[in-house]
Amino acid sequence: MKKNTTTGLKFSEKAHRYWLDGKPVTGVTTILGVLNKPALPKWSAKTVAEYVADNPDGVETLRQMGRDSMVNALKETPWQKRDDAAKRGTELHLYAEQILNGEDIELDSDDELLPVIENAVDFMDTWQIEPVLVEAAMGSREHCYAGTADLFAHYRNPATGHTGVAIFDWKSSKGIYPEYAMQLNAYAFAEFTGLLGDEHEVPETDAAFAVHIRPDGYDVMPMKFGREIFEEFLTIKRAFEIKKRMEGNWKIPGSGYVGLPVRVNDAG
Repeated sequence: MKKNTTTGLKFSEKAHRYWLDGKPVTGVTTILGVLNKPALPKWSAKTVAEYVADNPDGVETLRQMGRDSMVNALKETPWQKRDDAAKRGTELHLYAEQILNGEDIELDSDDELLPVIENAVDFMDTWQIEPVLVEAAMGSREHCYAGTADLFAHYRNPATGHTGVAIFDWKSSKGIYPEYAMQLNAYAFAEFTGLLGDEHEVPETDAAFAVHIRPDGYDVMPMKFGREIFEEFLTIKRAFEIKKRMEGNWKIPGSGYVGLPVRVNDAG
């Protein structure tokens, strides 16, 4: 273990950004954002269409505000729904962290999150989860990335009886997507865990699982795991860096792969 408060990994909650040894590094989920998500435009269009179909009075109120105001309000509908889902996901993470750390939590009986938390506890009990790291910052100097892993834990697979140490990730999204495997492998193959120079080795793991928690139950989904998947993550990271170079700095016109317009000097 080495500790140096002037270096190491730092995270800004407000900006949601990481710095490593004083230099900004990209988060894992930001890197994976370079992947094409063909379902996203369809989901966005469906969200707006459902709002219009289900809220005739609200739509009429928007219409009275004028065309531009109506368009501006409706186009924000998908992102409001996304933000609401992100808030619920954040609350799940916070409660799960408290439970794993042995803290007591209190939820009202009518809280919509109560069945979700009960199912999370059921998973922990059924899989005999013994936490090793909870909400742990991970970093890589060699590959310049960082992120926060939900859970490294000892476990017992109730279907096979296998025991080991795995990395788990809480998911409350509509589905489990392949890029989650890249996310978990990036954390598991990071070089260290810890903030502000208080660095420790990353636990050796034998598997990765996405834990899909819902009000009606949960599913534990095995994710492809291994050094070869981590190498694929690094390939995606290179694509992310290429895209950044292509786009350039928005503050500096012509700094990307599209240069400044060629101007012909008409002066005699």
